[in-house]
Amino acid sequence: MSAPAVFFGHGNPMNALGGPFVDAWRDLGRDIGKPAGVVMVSAHWETPGLFVTADERPRTIHDFGGFPAELHAMTWPAPGSPVLAERVGCLTGARPSLDWGLDHGTWSVLAHVWPQADVPVIQLSLDRTLDAQGHYDLARRLQPLRDEGVVIAGSGDFVHNLRTWRREPGAQAYDWAVSFNEAVKAALISGDHDRLVDWVSLAEDAQLSVPTDEHFLPLLYVAAQARPGEEVSFFNDVIDGGSISMTGVRIG
Repeated sequence: MSAPAVFFGHGNPMNALGGPFVDAWRDLGRDIGKPAGVVMVSAHWETPGLFVTADERPRTIHDFGGFPAELHAMTWPAPGSPVLAERVGCLTGARPSLDWGLDHGTWSVLAHVWPQADVPVIQLSLDRTLDAQGHYDLARRLQPLRDEGVVIAGSGDFVHNLRTWRREPGAQAYDWAVSFNEAVKAALISGDHDRLVDWVSLAEDAQLSVPTDEHFLPLLYVAAQARPGEEVSFFNDVIDGGSISMTGVRIG
């Protein structure tokens, strides 16, 4: 059986310390079990050109500021995999990098999915020389890894507008955020990936939901793994603070 492809709506880095979304992440880890490895595309590693982490022991990157000391002290010491990095390089042309590690788009969620940090994890960068179609086409080249027991994962948010985010607990979601979130889900269920690639035309006010595309593009890496007849399911289907989608996707 092939490994699933999974997209995580990672939201606030504070989710690393717990909160209402971690139960679904833990349940997912228990259901998947221990895969051969994980290839993660995070919103938080953008590069000119394509790179893949090749460290045996990737560092935990605290790529944020202004959060409690407890969060800055947190580490998730999952191993890397130079062998898997080389395999990804052969499939995609990605060059090995020892200059990155695991950023919070990766470890803040995977620390709950595999709390023992015993699954090899590598990151594939977001190549900023590519357009959305280029990202999708690149992602298709990762498909053979699923049959080798490797989870293809993305971490970002369908909807990610920090300027309109509301801090108060239980804040009502903006209508445009709900509309875009539902349009993304519908395209995933129907397998209409052309609509995801052309996300600007996906729903009215799409650019309010995606003012910059780095949190949306990792979704294309997961959508591109879909095979005919595979089940698409969702978890943590919530809009946090009115304008941050926590919705996760599992394919397969």
